Amino acid sequence: MTTARRERRRSALVDALLAVGVAAVLSTVIALSHAAAATPPDPLAYVFACGFGAVLLLRRIAPVLVLLVSVLGTFGYYILDLSPIGVALPVVAALFSAAELGLTRWAVGAGAVVFAVSLYFRLRDAEAPLGDLLGYDAVSNLALIAAGVALGYSVRARRIRSAQQAEISRLTEEQIAREAASQMQTERESISRELHDTIGHTMSVISLHAGVGSEAVGRDDRAAGDAFDRIRAASTRSLHELRAMVRILRSASGPDGTTGVHSLSAVPDLVDAASATGLEVTVDVSAAPSELAAPVDAAAYRVIQESITNIIRHAGATRARVRVDISEGMLRISVTDNGRGTTDAGDAAGGYGLAGMSERVRLLGGTLTARPSAVSGFSVEATMPARLP
Repeated sequence: MTTARRERRRSALVDALLAVGVAAVLSTVIALSHAAAATPPDPLAYVFACGFGAVLLLRRIAPVLVLLVSVLGTFGYYILDLSPIGVALPVVAALFSAAELGLTRWAVGAGAVVFAVSLYFRLRDAEAPLGDLLGYDAVSNLALIAAGVALGYSVRARRIRSAQQAEISRLTEEQIAREAASQMQTERESISRELHDTIGHTMSVISLHAGVGSEAVGRDDRAAGDAFDRIRAASTRSLHELRAMVRILRSASGPDGTTGVHSLSAVPDLVDAASATGLEVTVDVSAAPSELAAPVDAAAYRVIQESITNIIRHAGATRARVRVDISEGMLRISVTDNGRGTTDAGDAAGGYGLAGMSERVRLLGGTLTARPSAVSGFSVEATMPARLP
């Protein structure tokens, strides 16, 4: 059974119980009134009692009609001079229903009409003292009318509040789900950058040494041996980096929230590996890792690593220059070469080199430019805050 069907069945059951309850209460009051006056039962009074209850079955479909029928029925009951049951009791359920369904003004207006009309005729026809009429009788009727309206209003307000809380909970869950998905995507991008940066450079070095070794086999065994030793060293270093990355990914992030495994302190090793391929690299690093936030330190290393990797792979350069310094709180990185001055191959086929560098720097509040140099070669320049807020 669907939720909507269950709700409809529950509402129908509540309406039926309310109708039976109203009819039963009014019939009891009528019976007690006959017993107190020692008069025979009046079947028409019980018909009115059942009618006041039966009309409530329509309270969700036509609440205004139910309210009007109840008010007019009350007036008709007393016009026919049937057993007294009080002017508020026959309409209190209709007043409650109207207020519960959002028709509070209708409920207040109908209650005021019933109270005013009944008070007028009581004052006109009753022989009781004025104080009794305006005291106990009027106050009790007014209290019953007000209670019916207030109870209906409070039930509606509570239902609206529950619906709002449910909607807030749903929106909160959706927001949490979106944030989790966004965080997962961010982690995936971070991992992809780490893998590209860690493996890409080493594979470039290995590829070049493998080419040197294959050409030297049989002609210069010493050069071939040196090339293979460098391949072994590069692959071993890459394996250590992969293992370190796996350990970091399996554990919680550090207090700085970064999962990097390198910093500017590792630039000399990077330069040595590049120099072994025949690339002459000049390094001028005046910024110490201790002066940088950990994410900035890691990003700086990755920018230099990716720049040198692109030079080895695509530039056809013989010389490269790396400069790193801090000026006015900003870390400045410059990597230039004397190669062909193009990156068409570097980021072809969906590569992540320059895009990954640019994304790293941008996320840290910096900028990165990569373009051919004015004279020859290619230039990569990055600027980012040395310390994060």
